[in-house]
Amino acid sequence: MALEEQCSAPPRWRSISLTHVEFPEGDLTGQVLAYISLLPIAILVGFVTLIVFKRELHTISFFGGVILNEGVNWVLKHILREPRPCAGAHTNLPTEYGMPSSHSQLIWFFVVYFFLFLYLRMHQTNNARCVDLLWRHILSILLLGMALSVSYSRVYLLYHTWGQVFYGGLAGSTIGIVWFLFTQEVLTPLFPKIAAWPISEYFLVRDTSLIPNILWFEYTVTRSEARNRQRKLGTKLQ
Repeated sequence: MALEEQCSAPPRWRSISLTHVEFPEGDLTGQVLAYISLLPIAILVGFVTLIVFKRELHTISFFGGVILNEGVNWVLKHILREPRPCAGAHTNLPTEYGMPSSHSQLIWFFVVYFFLFLYLRMHQTNNARCVDLLWRHILSILLLGMALSVSYSRVYLLYHTWGQVFYGGLAGSTIGIVWFLFTQEVLTPLFPKIAAWPISEYFLVRDTSLIPNILWFEYTVTRSEARNRQRKLGTKLQ
């Protein structure tokens, strides 16, 4: 009976605008750019996944910078109150204001911070081979292309003007530099103490700031432990 009443007087339905990106019907380029504009959402999901499974302090700090960057964007939008282009072109928008672009600001914060991490934070490694430098350069080019694509998509899809995208990128880049320096100079020296807190130990939060190449470190430690366990297992079966 309750179901029949709901059907007879259906409510007004709304979509979740977080991932609701519109593009011109029949425009293949617009469709591709619409998917590209979702990359900031993928980055946020990636951060949450890394924090849950890795629980590393630098990753948590990086994500804290992303949250700060989004907060600054919200404040700037409501101070400047500059409308988006082509009013009424899109039906689902989180806010009517477009200055600065939140997508542009987030992606450039992420990319600039990652640049600094690759070339300043990871320079401590003793492995200075050409291959090590090559993959950093390739990754940097890919990240730059990603940032430019996301920025262009917001203009092409009429969500922002070039000015809104430019100042969003400028704000994100500036906050990325400031947050990286703050993390390196202020937070990183505190990481060992934070990792030793009882609550950090309970949630298995760890500090890897003194390990220059965490990927190689985890690989070698895991491989060594797996071999030791395999050796012990083989001894028991004999």
